[in-house]
Amino acid sequence: MRPLCFILMPFGQKQAGELLIDFDQIYATMIKPAILDAGMEPIRADEEKTDGIIHKAMFERLILCEYAVADLTSANANVFYELGVRHAVKPYTTVLIFANTTRLPFDVNFLRALPYSIDSEGKLTEPGKAAEALTAKLKAAKENATTDSPLFQLLESYPEVSHEKTDIFRQVVEYSKQLKETLAGIRNSPQSKEEKKAALQAFETGLGALHEVESGVLIDLFLSYRAIDAHDAMVTLAGRMPKPLAASVLVREQLGFALNRLKKRKEAETVLLELIRERGPSSETHGILGRVYKDQWSEAEQTNNSLAAKGFLRKAIDSYKRGFEADWRDAYPGVNACTLMFIENPEQDELKKLLPIVRYAVVKKIENREGDYWDYATLFELDMLERNTAAAQQDLESAAALLKEEWHVNSTLTNLRLLRTMREKSGDAVQWLLDFEQQLETLKNTQFPPKAP
Repeated sequence: MRPLCFILMPFGQKQAGELLIDFDQIYATMIKPAILDAGMEPIRADEEKTDGIIHKAMFERLILCEYAVADLTSANANVFYELGVRHAVKPYTTVLIFANTTRLPFDVNFLRALPYSIDSEGKLTEPGKAAEALTAKLKAAKENATTDSPLFQLLESYPEVSHEKTDIFRQVVEYSKQLKETLAGIRNSPQSKEEKKAALQAFETGLGALHEVESGVLIDLFLSYRAIDAHDAMVTLAGRMPKPLAASVLVREQLGFALNRLKKRKEAETVLLELIRERGPSSETHGILGRVYKDQWSEAEQTNNSLAAKGFLRKAIDSYKRGFEADWRDAYPGVNACTLMFIENPEQDELKKLLPIVRYAVVKKIENREGDYWDYATLFELDMLERNTAAAQQDLESAAALLKEEWHVNSTLTNLRLLRTMREKSGDAVQWLLDFEQQLETLKNTQFPPKAP
């Protein structure tokens, strides 16, 4: 008798982002053939007719089926619930798959999952190749019972976790809290950046084996390095992190950010493009990639390589636009697209259409919650593009009250200087831009005073 393989997936056509995906086609051309080729019998929940409580039959199959395939595409609530049940009772033999246009939620993006490709019509491309890859995964699960449930991987003696461990758990929570408070103390200390970096590196050394450290502490350390511009330390830490954490979207995005700040443009581009291919478009990933191209454009401009400069400028605009289109609620890539489009051609129709959309996005964001520095800095930059100096002054004052990190104001200064340079070249009067630039410089030097050598 063939072992049974239960399929956890949406059925029919379901929306995932902008795509309407045909999950029946994916099942028929990839999943079912792969399960059969692996010597298993597929069980699809919607093909079974049962009387009584439907959840009882579903629970039985989740528990009793030797193998399972879970499709995480579209973050379907039923699938995620069923996967949680499966992971709670089965330490291994659950294979995860997802469409490569999908950005997995943070809570599952560290899990090993097999991507497959779909086209613009939501249909599977290269079904034979995808089925072969899934068959190989299932056969590997048969031959080597490697624990794939994070509960069994991370919790010692699960599921027999005793009440006696409560105090140990509380100690771990308190210890992690203390570590995070220590990091905050280092970041906010009056020391120089070099001294803060040394303190953070000593902290990292004191952690010992990183695979035993809570992920939240490692992420806090990673972003603490970013806050003091210790980009080389970010790259080093990313290489030392446990593989599941290093493979997460946040770490890979910030690794691309750090590599770009180290002027390792090609490495940064490779990391970010690979992430987009695997997880699909996102405002954050495309925003960081846009910055890579923007810096390459600036460097080409400085060396009078006008041909390359035009190419990089267009690539930067395209990446920022794709980021904004991926999530209209995130105005950051939108305002960067607007700024570079203005530099390319301030009279282009597409820019005139995009400006009010970006402004609406950030205004609604501020209305829905208390705004942060980036929200008001974005409005300030839009005011600069539209030459609304009165609104710009108010938005700059709001941004100043929320400034927390030096690199934030440096980013705003960079865009302001780009606009000033562009207007100077066109013979425009720029004193009003210089006045705002001076205000930002004063804000920066007051809040983050340079240390004496």
